[in-house]
Amino acid sequence: MYGTISKKDLALDIQAQATILRPSIHSRRANLVVKFQDIYGFTVEGNVDGVNVLNEVREKIRQQARIWWSLDASKGTDWYMQTHATSSSLTSTLKFSSLVNAITLKRMIRKGIPPSKRPKVWMSLSGADRKKSAAPKCYYNDLLRAVEGKVTAATKQIDQDLPRTFAGHPLLDKKEAQASLRRVLVAYSFRDSDVGYCQGLNYVAALLLLVMKTEEDAFWMLAVLLEDVLVNNCYAPNLSGCHIEQRVFKDLLIKHCPRLCDHLEALDFDISVVATEWFLCLFSKSLPSETTMRVWDILFYEGTDVIFRTALAIFKMKEEELVLSQNIVDAVNRILLTTHRLFDPDDLLTVAYDDIGSLALTNIAKERKKQESAVMAELDERVKRLNSLPKEDKSPRLYI
Repeated sequence: MYGTISKKDLALDIQAQATILRPSIHSRRANLVVKFQDIYGFTVEGNVDGVNVLNEVREKIRQQARIWWSLDASKGTDWYMQTHATSSSLTSTLKFSSLVNAITLKRMIRKGIPPSKRPKVWMSLSGADRKKSAAPKCYYNDLLRAVEGKVTAATKQIDQDLPRTFAGHPLLDKKEAQASLRRVLVAYSFRDSDVGYCQGLNYVAALLLLVMKTEEDAFWMLAVLLEDVLVNNCYAPNLSGCHIEQRVFKDLLIKHCPRLCDHLEALDFDISVVATEWFLCLFSKSLPSETTMRVWDILFYEGTDVIFRTALAIFKMKEEELVLSQNIVDAVNRILLTTHRLFDPDDLLTVAYDDIGSLALTNIAKERKKQESAVMAELDERVKRLNSLPKEDKSPRLYI
C-alpha cells in the first residue's frame, strides 16, 4: 500500500515501533523519577507521565512514517525534491504540481520527518547534496589523509571534548563512534581554519552522526550547516555571530514576553546564561533528542527562524511559572526542568508557530545588522583587556 520499503530504510522506524515502555504498577506515581531510553538511545529521566508521553511520541512517529511512505508511493520517492518550478518552459500543470509539493512538504516537515528518511531528506533539502557533488569525488577521504597526524590547538581541544560528548550514550561512547566524531570535527577544522573548532560543535556533529547513514554525510551536513544555514561567525573564535543572535533573541523576547522580561531584569537574569548553549549546540544538549530532531527538520529546510521560535516558545510555555521565580538560580532551574522534559515536540512547536505568530525575516535581518556594530565594539574592547593580561590568563574563546 505504501510502496516497497527496504529493511535498511526502515531501521529507525522499526526502532521507534519496537519498544513500548510499560512502567510497573508500583511506578505509577507522578513524583517518582524513572529512567528510560528514547528512540535515539539517550537515557532520560522523568516521571510516569514522561514515559507515557514518549510512548505517544513513538506512535506519532509511526503514523507520520505511514503518511510519508504513502506520499512516496503516490508521488514518487523523490517528490520532496520537486518543489521548485522556476523554468518558463515548464507547463502550467508541472508548475502547479511543484507548488502543491512545496506546500505539502512544508506541512510534512513541520509535522516531522520519519527517522529512517531523515538522512536523505536532510541531505537534499539543506543543500548538503549539492555541496558534496560540487567537491572532488574523494574530497572527504583525501582531506582526512592530508590532515592525519597533524596537531593543532583545534585537534587538542577536540581530543579533550570527545570523552564528555554525550557520555554514557550506548553508541557514542564506543571507540569507533568517537573515532568517527573526531575525524568529522578534525576534517572540518582544516576545511575552515577560520572557524577551526568551537566547543558545542562536538554535540552538533555527534547528533548528525547518529542520524546520517555515513560519516561522510555527517561531515557535509556539518559543512552546510556552518557555511549556508546559520549566520556567519557563529563559531568564529570571538563567537560574534552567536552574540549577535542572542541580542536579537533578547529583543524578540522583550516584544513577545514583556512582563516576563521585566521580572527577569529585576532578578538581574542574563538571557545568555541559558541561550548561549541553545545557540551554540542548537538545543542538542537541552531538549530531548526527537524534539531536537524536529527543530532541525525545520532548520535545514526553512532556516534559522526556527531557532528563535524555539527559544521564545520555551520562555512562553513557562511564562507564568517564571514570573514567580525568586532568584536567578530558581529561574534557571525552572527553564532546565522545562527543556529536559519536552518529550513531545508538538507541544513546543505548536507554541513556537501558533502562539508566537509572525516573525518577519526582514526585521530579524535589520536587527542583526543593528546589533553587529555594538557586539563588535564590545568584542574589540574585550580583546584590548585580554591583551593587557598575562598570556596564561587569556581565553581562546571570547564571551561577553
